[in-house]
Order: sequence, then structure tokens, then C-alpha cells
Amino acid sequence: MSGHDHGDGAGLNLTLQVWRQNGPRDEGHFETFHLDGISTHCSFLEMLDQLNERLVAQGREAVAFDHDCREGICGSCGCVINGRAHGPEDETATCQLHMRKFRDGDTIWIEPFRAKAFPVLKDLVIDRTALDRIIAAGGFVSVSTGQAPDAHAIPVRREAAEQAMDAAQCIGCGACVAACPNAAAMLFVGAKVSHLALLPQGQVERTPRVLAMVEQMDKEGFGNCSNIYECEAACPKGISVENIARMNREYVRANLVTRT
Repeated sequence: MSGHDHGDGAGLNLTLQVWRQNGPRDEGHFETFHLDGISTHCSFLEMLDQLNERLVAQGREAVAFDHDCREGICGSCGCVINGRAHGPEDETATCQLHMRKFRDGDTIWIEPFRAKAFPVLKDLVIDRTALDRIIAAGGFVSVSTGQAPDAHAIPVRREAAEQAMDAAQCIGCGACVAACPNAAAMLFVGAKVSHLALLPQGQVERTPRVLAMVEQMDKEGFGNCSNIYECEAACPKGISVENIARMNREYVRANLVTRT
């Protein structure tokens, strides 16, 4: 156990500073809540569940936050915790963060991912459909391929397969955008472009795919990468910034191909 892990005892007494906002046009504000007796075995979202149970019991409005699988798979959850996207634990989604990473008496600041392309819908809930639109612009193998081939019928180099799988781990949570001082989505787009560019199945649409996805990324209002590397540090799947470099190479190549 790390130095921040400790036994359950009587539970944690916490002060929460939670962002409250009624919609994208509301200015929003932090609201203070006090919680006691929170088990260190709770996940962060379970702690928010307990907060909401108490608020509802008091006749007050619950805090809205994103969640679904709660297993670090779906990418639905996500908030900035004490200034870090997904909180203090490396390669961990918000739903995988446990309260043993906090100390009794801590004040925890909780706010939504901040980006022009991620408008706040309510409290900690943001609209991440900009990422969906980037995927829809070209992030699939959409060519007619006929029936599924037999296993191993298409040879794939082991190195390419492993790199593609590493990129495919991206769950689209948007933490890379929230962590970037420029609100860039290049780690997300780089992972999606790399995944298919590395595999033989993705070669047919390789050129138009990267052009369409980068164009859509720019339309959505995301910023540019300035090599801060905070995106990689915040990614719950540890997606490497090498994918950004690969996307840039793919983009340059696609422009050269289309001009010849």
C-alpha cells in the first residue's frame, strides 16, 4: 500500500467543493458539502453516491455526474479532482479511484472536464459528442469486405498488432483534452488513427480517414498540441504520445498522396 493508503478506522471526514452548474449558459459555482464516515474502501463514485443519498434525504438536488460501467471500460465517467483529470492515481479512470487515496480531513475539489468542445450540461456532466463526431468522420473500416476471413488469413506483423492494440485501448473519456492546457484532442484522434493505420484492414481508407478526422477535430474547436505530454499522464489507459507523432506523419502523407 502507498503512503496515502490507510486503514478504514471510523471512516473519512471530508469537505467537498463541488462544481454546480444548471447548463452551458449558466456561470456555475462551487458548493461546499461535508461528508463523514466515508469508508476508504469506497470508490470515488460510490462516495458521490453517498453524497447524493444524503442530499435527496434532505430534499436537496443531487449532484449530476457521468457514470456507466464503473469498471474503467466505457469512458463515461470523468471529472477533475484536485486539479487532475481522473484524480491522483495514474492510469485510473474516476470510477476506479478509491477513497484510500485521500486522508481524513481532506478538502477535495471536484469539477467537470474543461474545454470549449465539452460544454457543461449539468454539474459534472459534459457533452463529449464532439469525440463521437470525429469517430463518425472516418474512424471505422467502412469498405465492403465481404464475409469474415478465416482466422490468421490476413498476416499482421506482431509489432504492428501490439501497437494497434495499445492504441485501441483508448476509451474516449476525454481526460487528455481536459488535461491539455490547449484543450487538444490529438491524443484521442492519434490513437484512433493509429489503430487502423497500423492494420492491413485499415489500409483501403487510410488516406481519407486521417484527413476527415483531423478536419472534424478542427471544426469541433479543439486546440493544438504543444507537446506538454500532460495528455499521456492523464490517460487512464496510458496511451502514448507516439500516437500523436504517427497521426502527424499520416496527415502529411495523406496530403502528399492527394496532391500527386
